[in-house]
Amino acid sequence: MDPLHYLAYGSNLYPARLRERVASARSVGKTELVGWSLRFHKRGLDGSGKCDIVPTGDATDRVHAAVYAIAADHLPALDRAEDLGRSYRRQTLDIDRFGRVFCYVADSAYVDPGLRPYDWYLAYVLAGALWHGFPTDYCARLRGLSALPDPDRARATAHRIAIDHPLGLRR
Repeated sequence: MDPLHYLAYGSNLYPARLRERVASARSVGKTELVGWSLRFHKRGLDGSGKCDIVPTGDATDRVHAAVYAIAADHLPALDRAEDLGRSYRRQTLDIDRFGRVFCYVADSAYVDPGLRPYDWYLAYVLAGALWHGFPTDYCARLRGLSALPDPDRARATAHRIAIDHPLGLRR
């Protein structure tokens, strides 16, 4: 069976994070969504802001994303990790170089524009953007976002790899 093409734009940009969830994931390229905006307004199970992409129709808005190939039989594991059917829904897009891809977008009941991400979550997104070689200005915008320290020290420690990553996050 042919692999599926998954469009990652949030914490799954970072290959090590995605491979923890889907062992078959391999990067096949990157793309730019014109007329879309990256937001950290999806309420995660931990109460913090997680990534979402929103179509704006404004040609000056851009989201940089990575495309990964994953084995079709690994899709249920990714669906569970992304809380499919509850806080995220699957969406398909047609991307020039890759054809049909799928991604996860927030269910409107889980959107809160007042949310901020935890520092470790933002670090995953930034580390992934840097790993994929996204434009300097895009990475600078990520670095400039406001993030919160996670009050759950055990969870924060479990994700320390992202915060301490050599590509790092400015605190």
